[in-house]
Amino acid sequence: MIGRPRALLDRRVQFRRATLVTTGFGSDWKWNEVAPDADNIGLLVWAQKTPISDGERWRAGEAAAHVTTRFVVRWSLFSSGITPKDRLVESGQVYDIHGIKELAGTRRQWLEITASARTDQ
Repeated sequence: MIGRPRALLDRRVQFRRATLVTTGFGSDWKWNEVAPDADNIGLLVWAQKTPISDGERWRAGEAAAHVTTRFVVRWSLFSSGITPKDRLVESGQVYDIHGIKELAGTRRQWLEITASARTDQ
């Protein structure tokens, strides 16, 4: 039987969704930089956290430290609606979501979320 013991779900994560803002030139997704909690959606979700890698990237002349992490959450109607356009927050660290998939052999039981966060801010 494939499954995850409940004890491994030892983190609480919050998901955030940007707001669609209409401008004079069309629409764009905007994050609330002044009050980030205003972007929260749903309730806190139990998750398992597994670090994948960390490192530095050079972009536009700046060094940025980042960490890539996998989170596993229970499948639910809410969690199945999360997309890579959303963000995940765990212990105050904000992660950009890169991928979401059902774990192999666990149809509608577990979702694996791959996300990365800057660690130099």
